Amino acid sequence: MNSLHKGPAAPGRPDVIKAVPVRHPGRWVGAAVILLLAAMLIHAVLTVPAFKWDLVGHYLFDSRILHGLVVTLELTALSMVMGVVGGILLAVMRLSPNPLLSGTAWVYIWVFRGTPVLVQLVFWNFLGVLWAKISIGVPFGPAFWSEQTNVLIPTFVAALLGLGLNEAAYMAEIVRGGIQSVDEGQLEASQALGMNRFDAMRRIILPQAMRVIIPPTGNETISMLKTTSLVSVIALEELFRAGQNIYSRNFQSIPLLIVVSLWYLFLTSILTIGQYYIERHYARGSNRSLPPTPVQRLKRLVGGGRPAPEPKAADAAVHGGGEDGGAA
Repeated sequence: MNSLHKGPAAPGRPDVIKAVPVRHPGRWVGAAVILLLAAMLIHAVLTVPAFKWDLVGHYLFDSRILHGLVVTLELTALSMVMGVVGGILLAVMRLSPNPLLSGTAWVYIWVFRGTPVLVQLVFWNFLGVLWAKISIGVPFGPAFWSEQTNVLIPTFVAALLGLGLNEAAYMAEIVRGGIQSVDEGQLEASQALGMNRFDAMRRIILPQAMRVIIPPTGNETISMLKTTSLVSVIALEELFRAGQNIYSRNFQSIPLLIVVSLWYLFLTSILTIGQYYIERHYARGSNRSLPPTPVQRLKRLVGGGRPAPEPKAADAAVHGGGEDGGAA
């Protein structure tokens, strides 16, 4: 609790208030327990011989690991582009007054959200079993062009289709929720100004919906980065598969798993920082204040807490008037 210290006040001048910060002994106890547990964990990690940190350092920048890292980044970026574009299209279809469009989008979302992404990856990889060739021509007539399915859809493309099409179903619901968070009057006002539905969605609705869309989209991107490890089951050598291939030869599974985990942690940290600043960008103009950046939090922590507020002009005028009155 705050205590008040009242000293002798000059005539016409308010009492001086001395604020005492509220003490939180429970926080110090909790911090001590967490520090103790962290120290025990670090000691165990550094002293257990099975971790083999020398091998971790040796394989951290191995060419096979770095190649798998590049494949992981390519899969993540391309799958999210496919998912975001497809999600926006599906969300607009779901909100369309046309029952054919809304029904088609609903069935797509139902199928791709209702089956595991691992099953979809394996299905796309074995698509050549169903159709040995993919042809273009007159329906139920002659084909003008055809190609082997396994040539058109190699392992990387199968992984991209499995991840991207599945992500589009989830992004559709995220975008739909963001669009519905914007007041309907915005669309009515834009149409009253002569905009068609496409222009109103592109210039009025979606920019306002981005505040709601960005946070879950950032989470989906981070999740996609880790979900790419599932493509190892179709023998695509991404980051996790590269680690598997190495420890299947030298039997050093723990050090290689640590190497893979360190790279995933590094990449997710970069994506988290990017998501944070994108959210700050789209939060401008809203009623709530912007959250402090990590640098601002660090400065506040080093400075010993929030700086004391500057005296207001009105308070200075009161104090000045009191002193003048006392001198008079």
